Amino acid sequence: MTQETWQKYSEWPLVAAAFLFLAAYSILVIAEPPEPYAAALAFVMGSTWLAFGVDYMVKLLLAPQRGRWVVRHPLDLLMVVLPVARPLRLLRPFTLRRVMERAPGTAIRTRVMAYVIFSAVLLIYTVALSTLHFEKNAPNANITSMGDSLWWAMVTITTIGYGDFYPVTIPGRWAAAALMVGGIAVLGMVTASVSSWLVESVSAATAARRPADELNGSKELDRLTAEINRLRDQLARGPGESDSSPADRGRREEPR
Repeated sequence: MTQETWQKYSEWPLVAAAFLFLAAYSILVIAEPPEPYAAALAFVMGSTWLAFGVDYMVKLLLAPQRGRWVVRHPLDLLMVVLPVARPLRLLRPFTLRRVMERAPGTAIRTRVMAYVIFSAVLLIYTVALSTLHFEKNAPNANITSMGDSLWWAMVTITTIGYGDFYPVTIPGRWAAAALMVGGIAVLGMVTASVSSWLVESVSAATAARRPADELNGSKELDRLTAEINRLRDQLARGPGESDSSPADRGRREEPR
């Protein structure tokens, strides 16, 4: 079995595992259910860790150059080591490269914008959830509800940063750092997509006007050429001669 074959069959089961992890983690952090429900949710989260761990080991064993594969796929290792990164697996079937394949310019930008919006929403929710998990029981914490955490995540990713809410724990601050870096990447993708749309719109408008401009320029050139030829003929005949025909000039020269 090759690594491509394994990834083909394991991709969607891992997406389902990532969704289960996010759902169980959300209920556990927001609702804080009592036992035995909390234990059941913890079991679901542990099962997803096992699924991601098996997937990573199989891919590593099937990789032709294992050291290079580990270096080039840090996100796979991050999903195993850091549980809160597992929801990012939901983006894997819709990578930016696949989004941009086999589509014209406008369709690509539409897909990119949809991908960016979905990525931003998933990033905001995941970081807000993990930050609430770290912060809600910490001393002097000001992020103690999901609403506060979502508000903090939104103003952070948009680089506004009112300062009314902020993490006080070390894990919460690391989550904030990840959100800042991810926010810069998301905003950069939005800026690039909008810039591409503007450049193509201007190019299309310029291309549409070019035939008419070239036609008008050709007519003006023909007119100027005809005027130059007329003036050259007039100079060649001399200052005393007009544009009339030779017969007309002969009749005017006959004595009365």
